[in-house]
Formats: sequence, C-alpha cells, structure tokens
Amino acid sequence: MPRSERKPAPITVGTRVTVTTPPAPDHSKQQVEVGTVVDDYADSLLPLGELGRTWAPTRRWAIALDDGRLVFATDNDITAT
Repeated sequence: MPRSERKPAPITVGTRVTVTTPPAPDHSKQQVEVGTVVDDYADSLLPLGELGRTWAPTRRWAIALDDGRLVFATDNDITAT
C-alpha cells in the first residue's frame, strides 16, 4: 500500500504558528518565534509591481507572538505548529 503523505493543516485566524523573522538590528541571525495568527490580509494584497514602490512590501498574515509583539509575515515565513 502506498504511504500517504500528511498534508499540513491550512493556516487560518487562530492557528498557532512558528514565524521566521528577519534579522533585527540587535540580532545577526533570523529568529524563529511562536505565536497565533490574528488576521489574514489575503484580500488586500497587491502584487509588488502594483504597489507603486519597491519598499515595504505587503504581507499576508498578522501574528501575535507569545512575547506580546505583533509581526506581519508572508506564506513562506510561517508554519502551522
């Protein structure tokens, strides 16, 4: 019998996730943080070429980290836990 691969659960508001955040000025490496998705901005995203700028790209997910910070992340930055 073929072995079935387990698909990860879809990420929605309320999902616990790990987030890979970019290096901060006081950290030289990326940080892996844990938190809860509090909002999904998928309906508000614009392609980079339509933003009218190259800085501050929009990010889909708002995540409340366990340490109290709010961060925004793309699909590639988060994983359901």
